[in-house]
Amino acid sequence: MKKQIFAILAAATVLAPVAVQAKTSPQELRRDVREIREERQDLRQAHRNGTRTEIRDARQEYREARQEYREDKHDYRQDHRRAHYRTARFQAPFRYNSWNAGVRISPQYYGSRYIVNNYASQRLPRPYWNQRYVRHYNDLLLVNIRSGHVIKVYRGFYW
Repeated sequence: MKKQIFAILAAATVLAPVAVQAKTSPQELRRDVREIREERQDLRQAHRNGTRTEIRDARQEYREARQEYREDKHDYRQDHRRAHYRTARFQAPFRYNSWNAGVRISPQYYGSRYIVNNYASQRLPRPYWNQRYVRHYNDLLLVNIRSGHVIKVYRGFYW
């Protein structure tokens, strides 16, 4: 009888983490952003008034909050791959280039065919006035359309 009980308990402990896994929600991402903001304020306060150990502890908590947000955002993207981050097959009259932030690209790369207008549904920050999100194969570029400079690169954004 004891062996059966231990076997059942062992199976329950092995299967419990699989059953408890929950999908990341937008509310959880917002909570993580709020925590990052609070930890940043705590770090600033520690820099103003704290000792070295308080600054070190506040810095560590801030790093952990940012890491948790990155992990939750990655999980959210994995859970909602088909809904938000998968689009039609991309065809372009030019070959793939791996752009970096700061380079200047020609206007053919950020023409109206390649501009991404639904940035909010893809959980991207709103671009500033002369900036546009541009799809370049599986990458997403934030481009200043007046100068042609790449501001930020999201590599592998689309699957």
